[in-house]
Amino acid sequence: MAGKVVFSEEPQDTRIFDVGDPVEVYCDHDNDAGERVQGWLAGVVVQADDKMVAVQFQRNVYLTNGWMVPDRVLWCPQNSKQIRLLRRRRRRRRQ
Repeated sequence: MAGKVVFSEEPQDTRIFDVGDPVEVYCDHDNDAGERVQGWLAGVVVQADDKMVAVQFQRNVYLTNGWMVPDRVLWCPQNSKQIRLLRRRRRRRRQ
């Protein structure tokens, strides 16, 4: 006979990022001049669960050991300090 699972409180969703969220990841990537740099790069969350987030980019990105990621998708922990929601940059109007 199977027992009933009882929670003292409802499980909480610990996700910070969800699929479709625009984010920035601090990583090694190619800049506009094709040079490899380290910094914040904008991407989109393409997969997310309670622990990990997959972010896809429009530029080449690299692993810490120097290997280029062929599909341009990096995985990060949900609670990593290397990932944040995209900060929209305001552009001034030319007058």
